[in-house]
This record gives sequence, C-alpha cells and structure tokens, in this order.
Amino acid sequence: MSLANQFVARATRLFLAATGEPALWTVSAHGRVVGSLVCQNGAWRLSWFNDADRRLTSYAGPLGGDVEALAESLSTRLGAPVRLESQPV
Repeated sequence: MSLANQFVARATRLFLAATGEPALWTVSAHGRVVGSLVCQNGAWRLSWFNDADRRLTSYAGPLGGDVEALAESLSTRLGAPVRLESQPV
C-alpha cells in the first residue's frame, strides 16, 4: 500500500472511531480473521474467534478511539502484523 493510501486509510479509521457512530473492524493475523472490534454507544468491545492466538486473546490493554495504536499493540504481542479493517455497519 502506498504511503498516501496508508495515510487515507488511517485517517478514515480515526474519523470513524471518533464519530460516536456504531463501528466494526475485523482483526486479522497471518492472513485470517481472528476477531472483531466493535464500538457502540461509546463502548468498545474486542471479541476473539475460538482459534485466535492466545497472545491476542489475553490482551487486557486499553480499548479506545486509536485503532492504529491497538493494531500496533496487538502486533507487538503476537510478533507478527495484526490488521484492523473497518467494515460497513
């Protein structure tokens, strides 16, 4: 992905996270969707599928409007890239 596309994608994710509207992201690692992040009425919830890596499912850190920071934290825990992709609600 080009630097410009990365910037636009990040800005879009931050905007969606800050609007207060319901929002949904898929959480992907190793080419598979392993969980979801939901924001509804200002409450954030991170959910994992049964086969998600324990290094991810044990995450107890903060959830909030900075989706990129969460992706970086999860990537550090896993030792591999973790992507959060905004989905239509």
